[in-house]
Order: sequence, then structure tokens, then C-alpha cells
Amino acid sequence: MAIPSQKLSFEKPIYELEAQLEQLRSQANSPEVRDEALRLQLGVAELTKKIYANLSAWETVEVARHPDRPKGIDYINMVFDEFVELHGDKLYGDDRTILTGFVRLDDFRAVVIAQNKGRNFKERQEANFGMAHPEGYHKAIEKMKLAAKFKLPVIVFIDTPGAYPGIESEERGVGRSISDSMYEMALLKTPIVCVVIGEGGSGGACGIGLGNRVGMLRYAYYSVISPEGCAGILWKSGEYKDKAAEALKFTAPHLLEFGVIDDIIEEPIGGAHRDHRIMALNLKKYLKAKLKELSKLSDDELLTQRYERIRKIGVFLEESSSDAANAGTETADASQSQS
Repeated sequence: MAIPSQKLSFEKPIYELEAQLEQLRSQANSPEVRDEALRLQLGVAELTKKIYANLSAWETVEVARHPDRPKGIDYINMVFDEFVELHGDKLYGDDRTILTGFVRLDDFRAVVIAQNKGRNFKERQEANFGMAHPEGYHKAIEKMKLAAKFKLPVIVFIDTPGAYPGIESEERGVGRSISDSMYEMALLKTPIVCVVIGEGGSGGACGIGLGNRVGMLRYAYYSVISPEGCAGILWKSGEYKDKAAEALKFTAPHLLEFGVIDDIIEEPIGGAHRDHRIMALNLKKYLKAKLKELSKLSDDELLTQRYERIRKIGVFLEESSSDAANAGTETADASQSQS
């Protein structure tokens, strides 16, 4: 298990106990010391498990944004047996925020679409810090069509604070490119499995998020707006970001309950940033199961399932005018009887 480069505030008790453990391990290697070290090691695991089982919504955001958390390129390298990258959108350029290519996952051949934030400052600049331009979505569309042509499933890794909102991005029609991508995904005659691996920010995430199955890592989040943006609109201050995070209900358990996602993919104790290998194994197992499940469906069944899945999100009950009138009469009668 790796030691994270950034220590989150709520993890302070964990690091204090880990420091005691390291100090103990540096002492004489006697049976008593080894027993005490084992006891402390178990204590660290139990404490980490307890803390991570009770994270607030804002703390979940902090974990989703952790700099050591595996990025799209990390999962491509760890989950798949082969990766042949495909570049460009045949229109403007090659957006490095979205990586695409052919992959092999055991017996499955597929096309992967992965949003990537970069692992160091140079890569982050190249990937525009995970915020795609229109050409990124054009590239995704082209590669998804290629997948359908060769009857290959599509695997999508979502991890973005949102699409890039700069002037040049707007001039080239970023909103239109997002809607075009969603439209093409809705009609794609091949299985699509989407996984939110970190941040699922607004239209930038939705643009490649229309799948037959949508999974989400335990400590990721998926939201129409960032907590800071929501706090700025409602309370005119980013100081209320933790309050906004709770109100948005964008964590995996909430979204599973609402039907926005289909599955929660468990992370290692302490989050994916502490053990990339275990997280990759969990993700690989999930993808293989979903691809096997979807491979049994016909094209028409895939399209119908995808359509119905999206239509059910945000379902509400509409009260008829007669019901509303009856409810109003009952309320009035109750008020008169009380008076």
C-alpha cells in the first residue's frame, strides 16, 4: 500500500498511527516488537476502514480529486492487456484530454474512451487539467462509430471537472459537440460500459456518459455542478462548499438510490490512491462481468435498454387537476373543523 503524497485533513488520525507503526518497525526486531507492530498494523486498517465508511460529501470530493488517485491512462495501462492509441478527430486536432484506442481485456476486444487529467504538471498542462475541448468529443464520436463498425464494445472512463469553458472552446461549439456525442451514443449499436473513476463534472462528463451500464467508484462523485460552483451561486461564497456538497447528493450511494448509476465499484481500504493495483483488479473484474452480460443482447435490445435507462432518471409523479382540487378541499375542511 503506497503512502499518499498529499495528506487529507480527515486522515490525520491514520497518519499518526502509521507514524507510530514506522517508529516501532525501526526498533529491535524482537518477538514483542513484531507482535506490537502487527497489532498497530491491524489498528491502522480498522481505523482507515472506519473513517472511510463515514466520509462526508465534501470529504468524498477531496478523495476523488486526490493527486495520487489513478488517472485514465493508469487504468488503461493496468486493466488492459493491449492498447493501441488512436489520435485526432478528423476535423481540428488531437485533444489529449480524451484518450482513445483499441484495447484487449482477456478474451474481449473493445474501444476505450478515457478522460485523462495527467499525472504530473507537464501532463496536466497537455491534458488541459482534464477539461476537454470540442475536438475531444469529436474524437470520442469518431472512435465510437469505429467500434460499432467493427462490432466492438465501448468502455468509457469518466474523470473531469467539466468541459473547457474558454473562449476558443465556445467558438468551436463545445456545447454542440457534447450534445452530438450524447446523440451518437444513444444510437450506437454496440454495448457501452461507462465508469466514473474520479470527478464526474457536469456536461463534460455527461457527453461520454450515456451507457448501457454506468458504474462508479465508491469515492468518486458525479454532479451537475461542482460544490464550489453551487456554493457561489446559492450563498455567494465558496466557503459553503461542504454545505453545497451535502445538498447536491452526488456521492455513489445517493446516485445508486436515484438510479443515475447502476453499480458501485468498491475501492481499496483508504481509497484508490492508496493501492492502484487492487483498484485496477476490482475495475477489471467489473468490466469483464458487464461485457459478458451485455454481449448476450441484440442491437435492438441494447438501444432499448439504453433509452429506457435514461428515461427513468428523474421520474416524478404529476398530480392531476382533479386530485389537486380534492386535496385543496380536504385541507380547507380540516382547517374549518379545527377552528
